Amino acid sequence: MRILLAAGGTGGHLFPGIALAHEFKRRNQDAVILFIVTGRGLEQQVLAREGFSFKTLRVEGLLGRGVRQRLRSMILLPLALRDAYAALREFMPDLVIGIGGYMSGPVLMVAGFFNAWRVIVEPNARPGWTNLLLARLRRVDTAIVAHEESRACFEKRVRDVQMLGSPVRRDLVMPCPSGAPSRGVLLVLGGSQGAHSINRAMVESLELFKRLMPDLTVIHQTGPEDFEWVRRAYQSSGIHARVEPFLQDMQQAYQQADLVLSRAGAVTVAEITACGKPAILVPYPRAADQHQLANARILAEAGAACIVEDHQLSADLLTPRVRELMGDRDRLRQMARCSARMGRPRATEEIVDHCLQRVCH
Repeated sequence: MRILLAAGGTGGHLFPGIALAHEFKRRNQDAVILFIVTGRGLEQQVLAREGFSFKTLRVEGLLGRGVRQRLRSMILLPLALRDAYAALREFMPDLVIGIGGYMSGPVLMVAGFFNAWRVIVEPNARPGWTNLLLARLRRVDTAIVAHEESRACFEKRVRDVQMLGSPVRRDLVMPCPSGAPSRGVLLVLGGSQGAHSINRAMVESLELFKRLMPDLTVIHQTGPEDFEWVRRAYQSSGIHARVEPFLQDMQQAYQQADLVLSRAGAVTVAEITACGKPAILVPYPRAADQHQLANARILAEAGAACIVEDHQLSADLLTPRVRELMGDRDRLRQMARCSARMGRPRATEEIVDHCLQRVCH
């Protein structure tokens, strides 16, 4: 079987694709897998480390950009379609999976010329513009959704809609030796590129944390841009912390965490619930169609998370919120149970099962 994954643009699109790719290879070592990515950021480095082949596409996003950038994106679109067509003609896939984002658009648009089964994965509660457009243009055979809220957006336009969850890495939900510190552990995430406002609020809170929560341990993924100054701030504060630009061993980080402070991207939300962790969620305010806020509200309404809006984020708000939750172990346990009830740790396996059924029937 030959499987093509359009999964570039951000870590939120790339890592679910990698999770699916590993599961396909686990089922069938002879499966041939190709990624289509932008070639920017960590994509090439991560895919090389994971052992997957890839091709790049000359494509850029349209939403949330200035007039000049939109014009450039429109000019690049014919080139992206040509690149996508050439990649598919050379690879001749049996299955094409788009993980949302602008990268998926050109690939799924031309996939129908090659008799491949076309799948989109929509992990957000509020579907992305590219996936909705592909569905409206009838360029999709199967839509995989993670939330009931998004199912209705596809049912009238896609013949096969399945609510199976969002792909998460298999190792993330497998038991591992704890090695966890005895003190309370706060895991701080901002996505693969980090979140400057979360980084800033944590740095501003360190003095209060040191005074009010001297036993606190922090695991903090900063992103590459803020890493150095955040690391220096922790060193100066005396807070027990592990600070990394990018966490490679997310399984251990989640297992050690008592509480997660993070953005509310679909992948992070899926990982948090698959691992059954309570969270303080800070939705990215400029996310398209406020989809991160929609993701966060689903967890908050289920009792698994608290929401702090980005413009409210400060040391004066963050420190007492973390202290209150960390000091109430019963509430943390209840939030963790609510989170676990929402989690779909077998989503990756179930998505692969369904794709194989469709392609191999």
